[in-house]
Amino acid sequence: MSASPSAPAARRPAIRVAVDVGGTFTDIVLEQGELRRSAKLLTTPAAPEQAVLAGIDELLQAAGLPWNAVERLVLGTTLATNALIERKGARTALITTAGFRDLVEIGLEDRYAQYDIFLDKPEPLVPRDRRHGVAERVDAQGRVLIPLDEEQVRALAARLRDDGVQSVAVCLLHSYAHPAHERRVRDILRAELPELWISLSSDVCAEIREFPRLSTVCANAYVQPQVSGYLRRFEAAALERGLRAEPFLMTSGGAIATLQTGVEEPVRLVESGPAGGAILAQHIAEQVGAARALSFDMGGTTAKICYIDDYQPQVSRSFEFGRVHRHLKGSGLPIRIPVIEMIEIGAGGGSIARINHLGVIQVGPDSAGSSPGPAAYGLGGQHATVTDAHAVLGTITPERFAVGKVALDPSLARLAVQAHLARPGKLADPEAAHAVLEVVTENMANAARVHASELGRDAEDRTLIAFGGAAPLHAALLARKLGIATVIVPESAGVGSAVGFLWAPIAYQAVRSLHQRLDRADLDLVERTLESLTEQVQAVVRRAAPDEPQTLRRQVYMRYAGQGHEIAIDLAPGLFDADAARALAAQFAERYAQIYGRSLPHVPAETVSWSVAAQAGARRAIAADVIDAAGSTPATPSGRRTLYDFERARWREVPVYERTALAAGQQVQGPALVVEDETTTHVPEGFAAHRSPQGSLVLHDLQRVSATASTYLETTA
Repeated sequence: MSASPSAPAARRPAIRVAVDVGGTFTDIVLEQGELRRSAKLLTTPAAPEQAVLAGIDELLQAAGLPWNAVERLVLGTTLATNALIERKGARTALITTAGFRDLVEIGLEDRYAQYDIFLDKPEPLVPRDRRHGVAERVDAQGRVLIPLDEEQVRALAARLRDDGVQSVAVCLLHSYAHPAHERRVRDILRAELPELWISLSSDVCAEIREFPRLSTVCANAYVQPQVSGYLRRFEAAALERGLRAEPFLMTSGGAIATLQTGVEEPVRLVESGPAGGAILAQHIAEQVGAARALSFDMGGTTAKICYIDDYQPQVSRSFEFGRVHRHLKGSGLPIRIPVIEMIEIGAGGGSIARINHLGVIQVGPDSAGSSPGPAAYGLGGQHATVTDAHAVLGTITPERFAVGKVALDPSLARLAVQAHLARPGKLADPEAAHAVLEVVTENMANAARVHASELGRDAEDRTLIAFGGAAPLHAALLARKLGIATVIVPESAGVGSAVGFLWAPIAYQAVRSLHQRLDRADLDLVERTLESLTEQVQAVVRRAAPDEPQTLRRQVYMRYAGQGHEIAIDLAPGLFDADAARALAAQFAERYAQIYGRSLPHVPAETVSWSVAAQAGARRAIAADVIDAAGSTPATPSGRRTLYDFERARWREVPVYERTALAAGQQVQGPALVVEDETTTHVPEGFAAHRSPQGSLVLHDLQRVSATASTYLETTA
């Protein structure tokens, strides 16, 4: 019987695609309602869009779908990150107020290691001979003291042309209060040099503190030609294939923005891939009721760790890149953008292992990348890596590695381990391989401890949420080192960051400095500033989601007069008038006392910066589900593999389980391997694993769970 003419047609499930371009692999996820497909390809560093387009083509063909069926495409990329770290960006110049060009190297006039007389500072992105001062001067209130010398700017255009400069960062003193001079510099240069890329600090980072603002706009200019070129090439190729809508981008703050935002402010993309992973971990934490969690993302090049409290990842207004000493704050160059706070170290599947000058095994931070990659790839790589160590020990199934895209050859891995580690270190092959895994896992555990101390947090008794191609292999061992009893490996963990892109909100945040004492605030100026910021963020979000309602969050960064650092205070909606100012003062005093134990009523409060963030749609509600207890029904293995048991110094057979065949509640007793297309989960001895009703693989450290239960019984007896 045919359907009634009045019956509504069944709506086709939304088709969404997410792409995470990593240093080694490009991960792609296609979501069609409840159905999810994924692909993992080696990244093509010279032209990253090639692997992206090939992967999307593959998934669409497998699903029998054309490009024009895709309703949303979200892209995250490490291109900006890699360009900064590897110093492979554009030939960049800096234009600043006369007398301030050396601020790039003066920095904050501090030392990250006070007593190190051989201290190295990070190399500036713009060398001194390409840093130029122009005559102009504005005070902190935005009053012009010296007009801009426009003829000097015109003369400078010829110098930039002769120097072969591709991109220019413009950062004039106090431009956050008076951006007109920077905009005039841009207009003059565009008239003289139409092909020149130009970044203004008043657009990229309209905040006080010259050095972070200068460093941020230099980073934006440095990566803009490369990132924008890649984004435009990808967009053109995707539209040619039939994509209907503008692609979206994942930003460092964990939100989705338009491609145009990435073209204009590529510095916001520097931590886009890791941010997607943090959003995935947040979603899983909400799903299972883990208010205190630790996000652990380990791919081919790096490992990222993020602390989650009350279901919220730690968020910061700035971070550092290119640290000379990876665990010392201040040893890198600052970038002032909204960013999810995490620590990132060179510990991935491609991290190179060697015997260092002390005669001990060192792993990373350098990586074999995707070309030539680890020795086991058979693409010409000679160095032993973490992936090679796994191949020697048997924890990776060669035919399942990277969804079969890479033919893993354990014999090549063994030769590399022998040549670079076993013979120089006088170790047996499996001992050397095990040492690599032990060192890289301890590196990650140490990074987690350092990051915890920086944040005033602790790692113990959290839930570890592990994803990325390599993380499930190390998650249980890392949890044991950190005193964590429960590990969750989500569905599609091998492409976890890309999955996180699909759950990220469409949002945008803008910050502008307006320094005033609160009891003397220019209320009209504050209201105009808030209105301007609101219009700015709503326009960006509207461009990405024109039909969705928006929610706003307004914040003020405040301090007591004379202090050097601020705290964020939420600003109530509505007009900022005298009543609102008094309420804000009381709110600040209360929040300050919560953080520092007391307020300072005799010291006037002042505002430093104002922020407005817009988000499309409603904020996600937190689920009430919790992790269920493990079932007692043993799962049926699909096969067996031989692994090296270091504690017993012998090889032993362990069961192998197909993850898709596990039913909810079925238990896997370690030692065992749980395999799937994008990754393998190692369940060591002393751990048990089961599949939860939500689809996640849950691992419990039986010894720690038992000790916790005993302590509970003792305290309640």
